[in-house]
Amino acid sequence: MTHKREIQGVVVKISGDKTASVLVTRQVIHPRYHKMVKRFKKYLVHDEKNELKVGDKVVAVECRPLSKTKSFRLKMIVSTGAN
Repeated sequence: MTHKREIQGVVVKISGDKTASVLVTRQVIHPRYHKMVKRFKKYLVHDEKNELKVGDKVVAVECRPLSKTKSFRLKMIVSTGAN
């Protein structure tokens, strides 16, 4: 059994039918200045039931490629957005 990668982030956009764009933030140490800096990346997440809203915090798990750029599916909604 292989270990599937999990990402946690915030929904920033509903990108078409059954798809949401999730912004994942991580912190790394700057190589020269040795300060914590934020790095961002957006992933497309498959939402089978169209239940995500902008602002929701979600956990997504890696799966087989569902389209050219979509390789994650929704695992659970951690908290709903302020909207």
